[in-house]
Amino acid sequence: MLGTLNNIKINIFSDPVIIKRTVSVRNNILIIINLFRILKCQTTGTRLFFRKLAILKFIKRSLNMKNNLSVRAFVLSTLFAIFACSICAGGNIGRAKTAELKVKSVKINGYVGGRIDDCISHRVMEQDVDALVEPFRHRTETWRWQSEFWGKWTLGAIETYRYTGNAALYEKIAASVGQIIETQSPDGYIGNYAPEAQLKDWDIWGRKYTMLGLLSWYELSGDTRALSAASRVADHLISQLKSQNAKIVKCGLYRGMASSSVLEPIMKLYNISGDKRYLDFATDIVSQWESPDGPKLVSRSDIPVALRFPHPDTKWFSYENGAKAYEMMSCYEGLLEYYKVTGNDAYYEAVRKSVSHIIEEEINIAGSGSSIECWYGGRALQTVPTYHTMETCVGFTWMQLCSRLLKFCGDSRYADQIEKTFYNAILGSMKCDGSQIAKYTPLEGWRVEGEKQCHMNINCCNANGPRAFAMIPALAYLTEGDCLKINHYGDSEAEISMDKRNSVGVSVRGNYPVSGNISIELSPAKPAEFTLALRIPQWSKTTTAKLISGSDTLNISLDNLPAGEYAKVDRKWKKGDRIELSLDLTPHLLELNGHQAVVRGPIVLARDSRFNDGFVDECVVIQSSEDGSVALTPAEGNDFAWMSFTAPMIVGADLEGNGKPRQIHLCDFASAGNTWDKSTRYKVWLPKTLNVTKGEYRAYNDAPHN
Repeated sequence: MLGTLNNIKINIFSDPVIIKRTVSVRNNILIIINLFRILKCQTTGTRLFFRKLAILKFIKRSLNMKNNLSVRAFVLSTLFAIFACSICAGGNIGRAKTAELKVKSVKINGYVGGRIDDCISHRVMEQDVDALVEPFRHRTETWRWQSEFWGKWTLGAIETYRYTGNAALYEKIAASVGQIIETQSPDGYIGNYAPEAQLKDWDIWGRKYTMLGLLSWYELSGDTRALSAASRVADHLISQLKSQNAKIVKCGLYRGMASSSVLEPIMKLYNISGDKRYLDFATDIVSQWESPDGPKLVSRSDIPVALRFPHPDTKWFSYENGAKAYEMMSCYEGLLEYYKVTGNDAYYEAVRKSVSHIIEEEINIAGSGSSIECWYGGRALQTVPTYHTMETCVGFTWMQLCSRLLKFCGDSRYADQIEKTFYNAILGSMKCDGSQIAKYTPLEGWRVEGEKQCHMNINCCNANGPRAFAMIPALAYLTEGDCLKINHYGDSEAEISMDKRNSVGVSVRGNYPVSGNISIELSPAKPAEFTLALRIPQWSKTTTAKLISGSDTLNISLDNLPAGEYAKVDRKWKKGDRIELSLDLTPHLLELNGHQAVVRGPIVLARDSRFNDGFVDECVVIQSSEDGSVALTPAEGNDFAWMSFTAPMIVGADLEGNGKPRQIHLCDFASAGNTWDKSTRYKVWLPKTLNVTKGEYRAYNDAPHN
């Protein structure tokens, strides 16, 4: 007998674990097994994370119960049983399944793969990294953001290396890390600001990116010099703030959001080192957010992001502006990491609510937003030409924040957001040859080149953009225990490891999103049992899937699965098993503020002056059926567009003609106007002709006269 138990309840969200008083050996064994299952589970969902945390706290608390020997005896017996079961059962309790899945390699093919390769060859590899290090050697800056460029490029280069395994790139990163470490002063400072200007403007923001670059390199290479350098940067910052009695939320612009976004590398340092000083510093940062001077990122999370503070009348780039998009999202990235350690629900809710606000009030049809890099309620105003809109840094950071949430809670709707942003805003930002990435990519007009910033031959978006391209291979296939999730349906292939004796090859074919028909073939070295999770995008109203195994074909029921979730297929897979997935790419008409636009699956369409079929800014009435679908006809004959179609439109405001629709060209937003030449023009939202007649129009000459 394992001993008796008092009635104990461990509250874990709304799903309590209840341990009741019992003397039954059988019941005690069941309790042990259930606790073991929870503790050993590899799933990373929010609820499960806190179940594990609560159980571990319960064990610790129970072992300290000096006056309750029965509870202590039970817990010790439980721990012994867990150990014994781990040995006897090889760590598996429950239904027999293959070992935990892990993505070993990914290759993105097709159009997207080609664009990723262009970015790597002409943007990442051709960057003069020594030029990025140079400002750190002189330290004469008093207000600019030169020091962010090295860290951003390094982060993108490291993720690119994880994808490609390019040895030359590895050596290039290693050399630049060595160079940046050589600039570190005895007190630990790595930066480019003059002593009298430190802690001001973008100084701490630059230190953040330096630390992230160093820590990312340490995680990749194991180079302890990088870890030591990053730790010294953090230690110096903590000491400097303390010695000057400075509040981090008063350092720099935008209510300190740029400076306090250093929360992200500080949490990374804590997770690597376990040094409580870093957790204490993180706690201080989050606490300062709620001070009178802070950005109120937690307490005002119920308020739309553009309305939390009044936009300043004059100084848009100022401390008073609390709507800076990029920096706000960076803070929430750090807060999510802080929540994982502290378990305070308020922090997760602040992130979740703010992201919901961004989706509902800010993200436009192309998956980006902001004006002059700030939130402004832009989703409702996206038909209005807007200054400095859709900064690439904003688009990338939005993708990154969504990716963190996707990995954390497993909600496929975040993958939908990433897909929309990448296929439109990000692909549309890169020059045809991959050499440059636009700073702004508005919904009409032309790309705004990333001008040379801070007297350097680079800008923030050229440095940051490659990180967005590297994100696609990293997110294409995700694993969660024995579940393989497929997020990217463009042509690709991957190798998924299971254990030393088995692996699974995965191939995705079908030319998505040109076509909605996708073939997914699995080739395990030997039959393997695991779950395959297929992302069903929110826009796919009618989705079908079938499993083909040898000569057998089985329709997969998706009737009870709404769009915006994963469809899970659980079976013992054999070599050659294939899923045929059909997503609904029916083009649909969207209307807003007297304007019309057409979307096809994740792709936004636009007019382009290079088609030479009219003035792209003229009024039209796009023809659609009652359900909002638009009959597109594939078009050929151009050499600039990835996808091109014609759509029926009644063009112009003159009804004196026959009033019949004409076929007008549209192409994918990424291709539209991507000439970086102001002689061409593109437009997504087309003004709709106002027709005040209530009945069918009759030409003047045919109308009856009094």
